[in-house]
Amino acid sequence: MAENGQKQQAAIYCRVSTTKENQTSSLERQEKELVELARTNGIDVHTVFKEQASGYSLERDCLLALLDLCKEGVVSCLLITDDTRLGRGKTKIALLYQLKKYGVTIYTAHHQGELVLSEADEMVLEIVGIVEEYQRKLHNLKIKRGMRTAVASGYRPEQNLSKKRGGGRYELDLPVEEIVRLRDRGLTFYEIALTLKGMGVDCSKATVHRRYQKYIKEKNA
Repeated sequence: MAENGQKQQAAIYCRVSTTKENQTSSLERQEKELVELARTNGIDVHTVFKEQASGYSLERDCLLALLDLCKEGVVSCLLITDDTRLGRGKTKIALLYQLKKYGVTIYTAHHQGELVLSEADEMVLEIVGIVEEYQRKLHNLKIKRGMRTAVASGYRPEQNLSKKRGGGRYELDLPVEEIVRLRDRGLTFYEIALTLKGMGVDCSKATVHRRYQKYIKEKNA
């Protein structure tokens, strides 16, 4: 049950690896079992995904649609019969880690509740998290070095403040081209805001997002 008293919204994901008749009927059995699991745990089913694809592949239409719902916060939990339905091998680990980052709770019919990972899987996920954190730190260090070089070359971040607007507030003259460049490199709006702060432009994630959307709208006009 969600903290605000409303039921959690869940996605059900069913998968088989072949198109054989017995595998096709397995999809129906999985769905029925997971609908009952949702009912038992007081969870509302928002969407049911069923597909026939290899568990080693990430190129699955239903899987990608599922990840979009999780990323957007439309669903907060995922129901699967067991973790192999989500994926196998490295693919499973990658998906488990991504879902964890999205804050998605995974329920399995096998455990009749929340997924319990093996010690090996827990250890791998912890290692992946550590590696990602150090990659982020390295990336930030590179950004700082670039900013120091820019300042040494004559860049003056304090000049990014324009004249006062009505009401006594300043309008930030954000470097839109830099925002677009960083966005194209895969940085989130939060990461871009941090980068700009390091350049002396104190702006929020929301402001960066608005300026980016304004740029896209004007570009496509």
